[in-house]
Amino acid sequence: MTTLPRGRSMTRANLEALLDDGWRHELVDGALVTTPAPRWRHQSAIVRLLVALDATCPGDLRVVVAPFSVVLGPDTVVQPDLLVAPRAAITETELLGAPVLAVEVLSPSTTHIDLGLKKQRYAAAGCPAYWVVDPGTTSTEPSITAFALEDGIYVEAAASRGDEPLTVASPYPVRVVPAELIT
Repeated sequence: MTTLPRGRSMTRANLEALLDDGWRHELVDGALVTTPAPRWRHQSAIVRLLVALDATCPGDLRVVVAPFSVVLGPDTVVQPDLLVAPRAAITETELLGAPVLAVEVLSPSTTHIDLGLKKQRYAAAGCPAYWVVDPGTTSTEPSITAFALEDGIYVEAAASRGDEPLTVASPYPVRVVPAELIT
């Protein structure tokens, strides 16, 4: 992962002017964050979680997979691995504002960004639900932690690992078994 020093602050316009080089480019507080292509476990978790979220998604919401820009401010444009947002708020190219659910799947190169900086930015933007999926990157078995926004801070709402199902009611009822995300 590469980031530019804070002294060289970028804007959304600078981000849009970058050439498409096959890497994921995000902008967090004016700093460019570039990450390599994800590994197999990461991709498997995204695909299976997409299917689970989409299967019970209400008609007024849409599940979107990365890369898709979420504009949280003039100097913050992120691309969660998965997001759920109102259909009416999604344009052909981006979501202006916070989704109702942002999901980040941990990778060796993104773990500290996903658990720190991006989690804080989603909370500050008012994203009601944030999930962190570990496909076995930082632990011996897959896990999911679901956070809910309370008074501007994420608190753990539910967590599961391995064969234990995660069942949540917000933003809508979903049941996911972490181990099944990478089988």
